[in-house]
Amino acid sequence: MSSQLSWLRRRAAKKAEVGPWELREGLRSRAAELQAVLRDRKLAHPDDTPEGRRVHRLADDALNELDQAVESLDHDHHRHKTGAHIAVGQIHVDTAQNLLLRLSRPDEIVPMMPGILAIVQAHLSPSDPRRVQVEIIAQSPGDIGDPEREMILDAVGVARQTSIRETLRVRSFVNIVGWVAGCLAAGAVLVALLGAFFEDTVPLCFAPQNPDSAGYMVVCPVKMDPEPRADRSVHQNEMATTTAADYLVIEIVGLVAAGIAAATTLRRIKGTATPYNVPVALALLKLPTGALTAVFGLLLMRGHFIPGLSALDSSAQIIAWAIILGYSQQLFTRLVDSQAQTVLNAVAGPNSAPPQPPPSVTATPARPS
Repeated sequence: MSSQLSWLRRRAAKKAEVGPWELREGLRSRAAELQAVLRDRKLAHPDDTPEGRRVHRLADDALNELDQAVESLDHDHHRHKTGAHIAVGQIHVDTAQNLLLRLSRPDEIVPMMPGILAIVQAHLSPSDPRRVQVEIIAQSPGDIGDPEREMILDAVGVARQTSIRETLRVRSFVNIVGWVAGCLAAGAVLVALLGAFFEDTVPLCFAPQNPDSAGYMVVCPVKMDPEPRADRSVHQNEMATTTAADYLVIEIVGLVAAGIAAATTLRRIKGTATPYNVPVALALLKLPTGALTAVFGLLLMRGHFIPGLSALDSSAQIIAWAIILGYSQQLFTRLVDSQAQTVLNAVAGPNSAPPQPPPSVTATPARPS
């Protein structure tokens, strides 16, 4: 029977969502640790007294929450394989920890105060009254009674709910960036296809003056014609010089330049302990943006929108400007990078500021009678 359960767990783990394996196993280990602590609490409190029955009831509820946490980590996503199960499992583990606090005696809460203070300071603002009360209680843990325990439970519950909301904000941000990157990628593919099938409609070509003659020459991204036929107009010579690969070449060059820009900007993005990969989402956003900025920038130059840059002299110059324009997508995605860092800083972890020490409580001098 145990071998069958082990096989089922391995099979469920293979089907489980694709996400950070370390986070999932760390949460599973934390759930197992809490299960052992709760079983010890049940053994230490026989159920033949009212207090023992209360402890057993709360411990059973907490064990049920931990079972649901493990079940959520093993659940199979048939469509969306994201890090949502880790967040759901964390919710159940947090509930079990709150129940463990509730069934604990005041003297059993004293060793937990450093961890309680850390999570409250990580997720509640310094001016939050619940955090202030917990910091005051942490200075004199020997005086913990039922009112103080209720204050601690309220503050810890709010802090953990805040942590979940911060993680969900990261998930929402990653989803938004992913959808925008997908739409831009579809737009880049559509532009490349239109440029391939209708290369003569809006060619990415320039017609500068030929310095060796009184005429002009046609310059396109793939090839150039330094001596076009004099019996044809400029547009006819452009149609004869342009190729179906012009738009595709420019988009590839812009995409590569954007990839280089993404690699240089990732050094300012710190790692994250959340199950959602923000740096990868930002990098994927930059790639189609660079491809499109390279194309649209050259179209603006071809339309004489930028004075002095309306006639490039060679295909190498067109490619060089495509590199610059593809790299310049950083001007548009810089605000997204700043917002990503703000979202990551809001999540307690490697990107968060260290918690402040609790304020000292000074005794108020008694007034003279």
